[in-house]
Amino acid sequence: MKHEPTLPGAVIGVLGSGQLGRMFAMQARRLGYRVHTLSPESDTPTGQISDVEINAAYDDLDAVRAFATEVDVVTIEFENIPAATLETIAEIVPVHPSAHVLHTTQQRIREKTFLTRAGFPLTLFREVRNDTELHHAVAELGCPSVLKTAGWGYDGKGQRKINALDEAARLYAELGAGDAVLEAFIDFEREISVVAARAHDGMTVNFGVVENHHRHHILDYTLAPAELAPELERRAVEIATSVLEELKVVGVLCVEMFVTKDGKLLINELAPRPHNSGHWTLDACVTSQFEQQLRAVCGLPLGSTEKLCAAAMVNLLGDAWAGGEPDWQAVCNMPNVKLHLYGKHAAREGRKMGHLTALAPASNDAKAARRALEQARHARRLWQRSS
Repeated sequence: MKHEPTLPGAVIGVLGSGQLGRMFAMQARRLGYRVHTLSPESDTPTGQISDVEINAAYDDLDAVRAFATEVDVVTIEFENIPAATLETIAEIVPVHPSAHVLHTTQQRIREKTFLTRAGFPLTLFREVRNDTELHHAVAELGCPSVLKTAGWGYDGKGQRKINALDEAARLYAELGAGDAVLEAFIDFEREISVVAARAHDGMTVNFGVVENHHRHHILDYTLAPAELAPELERRAVEIATSVLEELKVVGVLCVEMFVTKDGKLLINELAPRPHNSGHWTLDACVTSQFEQQLRAVCGLPLGSTEKLCAAAMVNLLGDAWAGGEPDWQAVCNMPNVKLHLYGKHAAREGRKMGHLTALAPASNDAKAARRALEQARHARRLWQRSS
């Protein structure tokens, strides 16, 4: 059945109000769309860019229905939204990704079960729902291993490394018990991700493979492109594309993967929306991940993902504000470094306040990306010294 596109001038509804929604709304406004956002908070990063900001809980279905009647299509900016909310919206207007995609990817047991049944490579894991299951799981997978809550975890929240069997019960209690997964510990060589998009007609595009480095479980920087053997790069893109197709995603999906020391790829997590490791696309690609999300959910043709240059993205966390307001001029004095701030009022340790993207003009190889990284890191050091 032919899908009728939602054309510029229409109203896009966004569930969520953080920086991902903000950058999406900027792209939507640039293309002539209006934006309404719904979240429990006010004066949010997304709300500051939107035409209308609605304050309501995601499970307030009366408010959700009223929100849906005022828009033409709905998308999400993070996955911690009840699937029932998307089901309610879908009775009124199209919503992408679907409730099925959200339900699968927002809970680790469901996500890993889906990936296993579909034959995708992933870290060995066991489901944990009580102390007895945890004891058996640790005995099977050994130590160290990683215990993660089944839901509501991000940026390292909701996980603990288990180094010995006798500490497992205590760490499980610290996480609040309940549903969890225990994963075998992977001594990986590097972490990579692929951000890709899928349209209503099944067409897919991707932004290639990027390399990610974390500090304290929070993404510190991303290199685009990754320094990876061509056959591994092809395989990573194949895996990401296959996940998109298997889930029948309409929109953007990020597949995070480990590269093991013996050259294997293992899926770590899925994110059914734009991703921190794709922020560099705003400055270094013909079409950014956020415009791609807009095109996909509105039924427009997907844009070119051509890289205009190599790039490196580094996150700016609230820690950089510890000594006072950073010196914006110090960063803006660097001609190949782009500053992105998210409009958050309170800087807290570990909170993502913005990012820097450094560009390596006229080159898109891994060595150029590392040169760009040094520029971005230098800019961040200038920022922090002057704060």
